[in-house]
Amino acid sequence: MLKIRILFFVSLFLFFSNCTKNKTIDRNLPSKDQRSLVLKYAKGFSVEDYEYYKILTIHKAWPKADKSYKYLIISKKELIAMSFDKSEYSAIIVDPIDNLVVTSTTHIPSLELLGLEQNLVGFPGTDYISSQKTRNLIDDGRIRELGKNEGINTEVLLELSPDVVIGFGVDGVNKSFETIKKAGIPVIYNGDWVESSALAKAEWIKFFGVLFNKEKEANSIFNQIEKDYLNAKEIAKKARKKPSVLSGAMHKDVWYLPNGSSPEAEFLKDANVNYLWSHTTGNGSLALSFEAVIDKAKNAELWINPSYFTSFKQLEDASDLYTNFEAFKTKKIYTFSNTTGATGGVLYYELGTARPDLVLKDLIKICHPELLEDYSPFFFKQFN
Repeated sequence: MLKIRILFFVSLFLFFSNCTKNKTIDRNLPSKDQRSLVLKYAKGFSVEDYEYYKILTIHKAWPKADKSYKYLIISKKELIAMSFDKSEYSAIIVDPIDNLVVTSTTHIPSLELLGLEQNLVGFPGTDYISSQKTRNLIDDGRIRELGKNEGINTEVLLELSPDVVIGFGVDGVNKSFETIKKAGIPVIYNGDWVESSALAKAEWIKFFGVLFNKEKEANSIFNQIEKDYLNAKEIAKKARKKPSVLSGAMHKDVWYLPNGSSPEAEFLKDANVNYLWSHTTGNGSLALSFEAVIDKAKNAELWINPSYFTSFKQLEDASDLYTNFEAFKTKKIYTFSNTTGATGGVLYYELGTARPDLVLKDLIKICHPELLEDYSPFFFKQFN
């Protein structure tokens, strides 16, 4: 009897010993319950959510990026408990994030929509920020000025010691980011601006949702934006007429305007208008001569977004050639450059990426005013 009891306790000890050992092994390996973040449009990033950590991968940080960036998001407790090869990751982000620095105005709306603007401690070029909510924090001294994105004041940034810096790069060369990383502050590249469609850009709110464990909130916000955008697109289909549209303006002797496969042209397509260069494709803007533009668009009914110009006088002072267009003569020129914040920042460059539904409604109101009788344009205003 004694022998049987001894065997029982030995077996019990081995059982619990193996369970503990297996539990430790499981914590050092990817969880079997791995889930991927659902993305409908965005292609520039992906997220794998494991039981004890998340892996965020930026696939396209800038247009010609030749590599991906992989970031590990993990709590301090799990970081100590788990074993892994740190060299596999571009940076390790300790969860939760208490404060951060962002470097593009397009990041501001995502923070505000998720109620995270209080976590922002620094920004390069605060005068470009238009939102009153974040401007109040700047005026109160809670968000520090960091100079320019291409030459961030690293001394001030290191003093702030943020948990993470959200950067963006045109070609991957930014000496400031390298200095920041050497100081032990992780830098995550955000490539929202590289996406090829308006809804794909807006879906990057989920990027911030992942960083701050607000995935559900980010999904809900994006789903509403998507719904409003698609509803507006359906309304535009009811238009009886498709007005012809010209866009852009000259810089020196070259007229720059959106190519037909750009997000800007996609807005015009979804607004159900006849954009005169909708058939073109390619990367970047079209660069045409004045002769080529006036030959095609002299009688265009509407002129949308004439570069940085904000009035008829300014346009005419730059070149009297502009007065030859029918849209100039009939005063049918519309711009978002006149809608600015308290310090002159253009609101479209901040909020337009996050709220494509408002951009589309603006264009529908301009091009088919009868379809949205009670709507007032949010970004675009008629020249004066």
